[in-house]
Amino acid sequence: MSTRQRAVWWLPLLILTIVLTGTFFAARRQDAQLSLPAVLILLASAGLLAARRRAPGYMVAAIGVLTGAYLVAASSAGPDSGFVYGPFAVPLIIALVLAIHAGARWWAWGTGAGCALLVGIMASLHGAPVGAWFAVIWILLILLAAELARSARMRRRQSAAAAIARVEHQRDEQRLMLARDIHDVVAHSLSMIHVQASVALHLAGKDPDPQRMAQALREIKAGSSQALAEVRQVLAVLRQDAPLAPGGRLRQLPELVESVRGEWLDVQLQMPADPGADWLNERAEHALYRAVQEGLTNVLRHAKASHAQVQLSVDEHQALLEVRDDGIGLGDSVPGNGLRWLGERVRALGGEVELRTTDPGTLLRVRLTRKELPDE
Repeated sequence: MSTRQRAVWWLPLLILTIVLTGTFFAARRQDAQLSLPAVLILLASAGLLAARRRAPGYMVAAIGVLTGAYLVAASSAGPDSGFVYGPFAVPLIIALVLAIHAGARWWAWGTGAGCALLVGIMASLHGAPVGAWFAVIWILLILLAAELARSARMRRRQSAAAAIARVEHQRDEQRLMLARDIHDVVAHSLSMIHVQASVALHLAGKDPDPQRMAQALREIKAGSSQALAEVRQVLAVLRQDAPLAPGGRLRQLPELVESVRGEWLDVQLQMPADPGADWLNERAEHALYRAVQEGLTNVLRHAKASHAQVQLSVDEHQALLEVRDDGIGLGDSVPGNGLRWLGERVRALGGEVELRTTDPGTLLRVRLTRKELPDE
């Protein structure tokens, strides 16, 4: 017998042993002898448990019919017929529990209710002892217990599925955050490198100035080094070498503005001396930092501006960030992934993003409200 066959037949054999042994001793106490039909019914009832996986509904219904037949014979003819009262209902009890756990709950409830009704009828017609009525109660209690067990199992499965879904959602959020950070870092750094390279080419072609060219090359080197460091940090998170932590904080805004400020673009920064309010968590500061980075990147790439202003105000109720420039405005251009992802990042914190053309230039405004900011 294979391992699979042993797994199917161990329960029927165990129940059959219990039922035959118990019924044999019950027959001795009742001074009776088991008949061949009674033994065959007990064998069939226990053997049908082998179908508990393939056809649990048919299994419990068939065992219910056999158990009812045994009960009718025992109640009508008495022990002299070879049908003695004993543990003949054990296969039915096991079948009810297994059927409910297998999902055939209506088969189990129908069979249990039918057997309980039959017990009541036999007890009324033949004056069976009070124990018969207790059998009805036991059948119903077994069904209720099995149903409660099934409900508990379903709740555990739903809780496990919800936990898995939460983990997957957190992973998706992490991947999206990493994608946004990589986009912001690469776009901003390449824009700075492009501007400084343009300065170097301009100086080399018209009025070579070794000091100014060296300064432009140093800016290119510094910007590329910083970009590589940030990208390595983000990729380390993907390799699970480092924890996920927001890289940009408000105290780093002066460095960010200084890296953009140059001969062709004057950038002014107005912000509190201590911008970190108690209610601003890391995610909020990171979102504001990325908003400044995205705004300045768009100034470098598209605005053709000579002046930009970054203004941040933080009070007890809100944080308001504005990035203005004196360039050509939005025109017919369509916002790219950077602005779209910035909007998703800010709206996830309950904030608002506004981008519009002014006279002159463009205005990017980000507002975070204390009451809307989710907890960490």
